[in-house]
Amino acid sequence: MPEIKQNGESDFITERIKTKPLNKKKLIRRTIVTVTMAVIFGLVACVTFLILEPVISNWLYPKEEKQPEIVRFPEDRDEMQPEDMLAENLPTESPEPSPEPTPDREETPLPEEQIEDILGRVTLDLDDYKRLYAVMADFTNELSEYMVTVTAVTSNVDWFDSVQESRNQCPGLIISDNGLELLVLSNYTPLRSAERLLLTFHNGLMIEGQLKKYNRATDLAVLSVELESLPEGMNEELPRAVLGYIGGNSLIGTPVVAVGSPMGTSNSVGYGMITSAGATLSMTDRNYKLLQTDIHGSQKASGVLFDLQGQVVGIITNGKSGSDLGGVITAYSITELRRIVEKMSNASPIAYMGIRGVDVPREANLELGVPYGAYVEDIDMDSPAMLAGIQRGDVITKMDETNIVSFGSYSNALMSMVPGQTVTVTVMRQAQEEYKEMSFKIELGEVEG
Repeated sequence: MPEIKQNGESDFITERIKTKPLNKKKLIRRTIVTVTMAVIFGLVACVTFLILEPVISNWLYPKEEKQPEIVRFPEDRDEMQPEDMLAENLPTESPEPSPEPTPDREETPLPEEQIEDILGRVTLDLDDYKRLYAVMADFTNELSEYMVTVTAVTSNVDWFDSVQESRNQCPGLIISDNGLELLVLSNYTPLRSAERLLLTFHNGLMIEGQLKKYNRATDLAVLSVELESLPEGMNEELPRAVLGYIGGNSLIGTPVVAVGSPMGTSNSVGYGMITSAGATLSMTDRNYKLLQTDIHGSQKASGVLFDLQGQVVGIITNGKSGSDLGGVITAYSITELRRIVEKMSNASPIAYMGIRGVDVPREANLELGVPYGAYVEDIDMDSPAMLAGIQRGDVITKMDETNIVSFGSYSNALMSMVPGQTVTVTVMRQAQEEYKEMSFKIELGEVEG
């Protein structure tokens, strides 16, 4: 029989639970791993957010892409409008006689002897000559801020498979901006085969640009530089050239400064005056007036003619003067170039009809009865004008609802149209001894380049 325990003793087993000793190294290792994973997760989340946030924002709240502004150059104030030309051939009323000057307004001219005495007291010495050229030098430095040097970079591979880089330079003129790009007018030929275009400003800054539009007929091009690529504040500091107002033969004798490359080298300059403004260079659909100066320069001259008010009066061209005076600087009048430059600045296509012509002289109108308009001297082969039936000797008097009274007004009307547009052209064609009106429907083409 089992033994009976006394004194309240129990037969239950008593156990004691011992705490496992703390492993500090393992705890630290686990903590480090946890913190590291948290940091990595946070970095991945931040990078993912930064990458996807613009995409999600644009998807949820699409932003309108900023469009370039339309570039416009003011029309020439002295340019003759059609109504002015028509009015020129109408009888006018006799002007009222000028009122007699009142005694208090009457001016007495100085005696000739007194004028000679005053002029005789004016003496000029070498210091005056130096000051004069110092003033011109300062003025030229101001004009240089409108200019940039355009470098066309081209790479070629020689016989040994070595890459050789060639560079051509020509001057450029800052003409405007469209809110997104700075626009520079330059020659096209030196840039034709360029792989890269580098523009160096007057402060020495060099920035890469792009060819925006070019025109083969005038050998001009407009280049663009993104405004965002300019250092802060530089866009506001850069001046834009002002295209001057030209009044035909009134420009003769006007002092001008040739800047850019008139002597065939970059940043050269020449002083002189305009000696002739009567020559005209005839091209398809428009004529260009040439300005001839007494400045002797290079056969490879290029650049800009400024007047003493700092306004552009001409773009230098070479080999098109039609004069036997070799080496003198000639330029396209800015008046005829303004619309072309405006079209190129907006990268707009230029309409093409394909005629060469002149104004109808007043004598031809009075003596031969030739109506005023754009007289057709020649027509391009297979041009829209030829295919529609326009002939030599026709006088264009109307395009749609626009009256044409000169070849200049024809060119301006065509510049306001677009390629592919169908226009009704009204002409006067000589039949025996009189002119008869005819109309043609012409679908305009596009100028290449």
